[in-house]
Amino acid sequence: MTHAMDGGLWLHRHIWKGEPLVHLVSTDRARLVDFGNAVGLRESRLQYKPLKDPRTGQRREAWHWDLGGPVYPPLDPRLLNAPEGDGTNGSLSE
Repeated sequence: MTHAMDGGLWLHRHIWKGEPLVHLVSTDRARLVDFGNAVGLRESRLQYKPLKDPRTGQRREAWHWDLGGPVYPPLDPRLLNAPEGDGTNGSLSE
């Protein structure tokens, strides 16, 4: 999450209503939109949701796409056993 708070792209996996879902998240809207355009995500589906920065406790502007179904990325087993904070927690780099 801190990667997203610093303007990076963060792929956050979770379960919603029993279904796997991924949020592609960032506080840098322009970077997120540029990436989305490059991979075919419609900007009209981008959602605004302020997030609490875990380092400061302050809410920050953030945006995300909900990804699921055919655009849900395959699970990478390397991410399951990665130590916390080593940069391999699902963050995307350009």
